[in-house]
Amino acid sequence: MTIEVGQTLPAGELSESIEFDSENGCPLKPENQDVLALTKGKKVVIFGVPGAFTPLCSSQHLPGYVEHADSIKAKGVDDIICLSVNDAFVMAAWGQQNKATGKVRMMGDGSAAYTKALGLDRDLTGGGMGIRCYRFAMIVEDGVVTYLGVEGSGEFGVSKAETILEQL
Repeated sequence: MTIEVGQTLPAGELSESIEFDSENGCPLKPENQDVLALTKGKKVVIFGVPGAFTPLCSSQHLPGYVEHADSIKAKGVDDIICLSVNDAFVMAAWGQQNKATGKVRMMGDGSAAYTKALGLDRDLTGGGMGIRCYRFAMIVEDGVVTYLGVEGSGEFGVSKAETILEQL
């Protein structure tokens, strides 16, 4: 069952790597982050992408949130989290390449456990990508979903940064 507006987020963890090796630039030591702790007493935007380094995700979705991060946060948002069914190393490298540091927190859900708990998982095995998440965005206030936009295949509208700005 898919999470809905008015529901509390399920318990779970995402993985985040924020340190990089000074010699080779590789991300270091990911740490698990408790989603309920990340959202407790805060207003948070969480957006999910089917995959790091994929075309639409890299050309529009993540860059839109990086570009509009200050405007989103100016509307009372404490954190912006990008979630993908990738490991924390990939998410950190993708974030670094897109200049997301300090603007968007890049969180990995490598085994899709949290994505499945949200009911936002989709099987892209036929295309060689395995289990991934739908493209989506949500506004969460103190752990409760107040907005949820889930995209259909090939769509990009209800989850983009500009739409979130309109919803805040």
